[in-house]
Amino acid sequence: MLELRQNFILFYFCIVMVLAGAVYAAGQPKVAPAIPTGGLEDIWDSDRYIGLDEIKPGMEAYCLTEYGVAGIEKFSMEVVDVVRNINPSSSPGSKDAILVKGTDERFMHTGPVAGCSGSPVYIDGRLAGALAFTWTYAKDPLYGATPIAEMLAVGRGDQADISTQQAGRVDLGIDFTAPIDFAEVERQLSSSGFKIANRKSQILNHLPCPLVTSGLPAEVCDQLGPIVEPFGLMVVAGGASASPQNAALSTQHELAPGAALAVPMVSGDISMSTSGTVTEVVGDKIYAFGHFLLGYGKVNLPMAEAKIHTVVSNVASSFKLTSVAETVGAVTTDEAAGIIGQLGLQAKTIKLTIRVDRYNDTEKRQYNCRLVSNRLLTPFYLRMVIAGAAFQLGDLPAEHMIEYKVNISNNNAESINFENISSGMGLNEVVTECYSTIGLLMNNPYGVVDVESIDIDMHIIPRSVVAHIWSVDFSDSKVRAGQSIEINAVLESVLAGKKQYKWDLEIPEDLVPGQYELTICGQRDYEQFLVKAVPHRFVAQNLPGLIEALNNSLRIDRNKLYCLLALPSGGVTIETSELPDLPATRALLMQDAKRALRIRPYSHWLEKNLKTNAVVIDKKVLQITVEK
Repeated sequence: MLELRQNFILFYFCIVMVLAGAVYAAGQPKVAPAIPTGGLEDIWDSDRYIGLDEIKPGMEAYCLTEYGVAGIEKFSMEVVDVVRNINPSSSPGSKDAILVKGTDERFMHTGPVAGCSGSPVYIDGRLAGALAFTWTYAKDPLYGATPIAEMLAVGRGDQADISTQQAGRVDLGIDFTAPIDFAEVERQLSSSGFKIANRKSQILNHLPCPLVTSGLPAEVCDQLGPIVEPFGLMVVAGGASASPQNAALSTQHELAPGAALAVPMVSGDISMSTSGTVTEVVGDKIYAFGHFLLGYGKVNLPMAEAKIHTVVSNVASSFKLTSVAETVGAVTTDEAAGIIGQLGLQAKTIKLTIRVDRYNDTEKRQYNCRLVSNRLLTPFYLRMVIAGAAFQLGDLPAEHMIEYKVNISNNNAESINFENISSGMGLNEVVTECYSTIGLLMNNPYGVVDVESIDIDMHIIPRSVVAHIWSVDFSDSKVRAGQSIEINAVLESVLAGKKQYKWDLEIPEDLVPGQYELTICGQRDYEQFLVKAVPHRFVAQNLPGLIEALNNSLRIDRNKLYCLLALPSGGVTIETSELPDLPATRALLMQDAKRALRIRPYSHWLEKNLKTNAVVIDKKVLQITVEK
């Protein structure tokens, strides 16, 4: 009996302890969600943000974004699941994603919308992340959202500033030890300008960001589209940006989660701006896009408010019809999980003025713009603005000529100015020279060039001035030293017919008898001759040398006929110093292979040029004999 009572007491005690434990556990406060890794302890707020561990399939969600004049609106969504280590095409490294499905009728009607990148997603009343990617040809409004923890970690690493970084640290393939070749520089810059691999994938891709254009002709937009599409940009027409003369930042802004945000690459009479959506605002920091813009790391780009007029529903890709409003700050960071902008910070921009006098226009037009200052983006957008200004009234006729003047003013280096003509080449020569010059200045390994302004004048005439050398005759192919020969050249062009040019060439009295080569040519062959004879004039060894080399290349006139008589070498060139009259014995001693300085024989030649108002595109090479 006693044993039975003891067992009953023990059983009762156990029951009491179990019940007491349950009551105790129920009365304890919930354990706060873990702070995501990545050093976010100073910014993570569990009442404001929700981590991935708390998100479960089937949870209700909503996102904030702008679909039109109503401003920021709430759109219902549902959590599908959380996917770990998913990697949207071209995103560096692994990343997690929240899969959400739109349940709002408008989302279901439009499908993925270009411009929704960065739209904040809320779960359980807390910010979970930003709409960032989708699936190509997806039938359902299914989106991938970048977790907010990844976005808050943007800018906390140590990345170099691509806007001021020198080419010596990031190789763009430009060889500064070789004579300047504008066509090759353009090719290298064009292939290196966007270092991000093609984002587009048949499986998964980021929501495209609209590249909102204004004042850009359809022909130029058609050229621009295929270039920027692989980088997640979609060219769409939109409203004009703020006037470039208004340099002051707006102190009033309405940038809140879900608001439209723009990054103006070009503003003014011609404008091009990338747009997306604000995800989060922390103090004066703006987190947006949910994916990279171009992945350039630290940047210094203008940041502006944007107005959404409506969403254009499109079978291929719906997009937000956007106008760019006032500039309110600068984008400072561009990484895989998003971009960061800072309110009140003014980005460096370049004043761009283009004047166009076209044969089919009643007035000379002037386009005033501000151009983004970035060593990779500036050349690219400069090219597009030049094309936009030139083609406002249509393409160029088959027979045409362009007279142009260019001035590039720099705050910390000598200005560059040049003028020339081009015929039958469209805008190729004008654009190549401007594009490559700016590219070389902003990517040189010697020092940062602070470009202040670019000024371009173009006069477009519906007439071809391309000419061929019809014939070249001498008064005598044999001549004695000290005498002159008379040269007679006939140029032929399709429209102007044949035109004759005469000049005398005096043979030096001390010229050694023998056979000599006489070349009659236009600008292209003349430049090739100079690059071979005096290559140091076109090679930069320092920043002043780069300016000089650019001017030497850019100031060779196309509307001249050049006569060149190659003479025996004499003297030497030491690096860039020319010693043409150095005695032969000393020149031989100077060319000792053990010397550290670069020494080469100096090339001599006789030269005459005549202004022809024609662009000569070929050459004639003849032999003359100098007798005793």
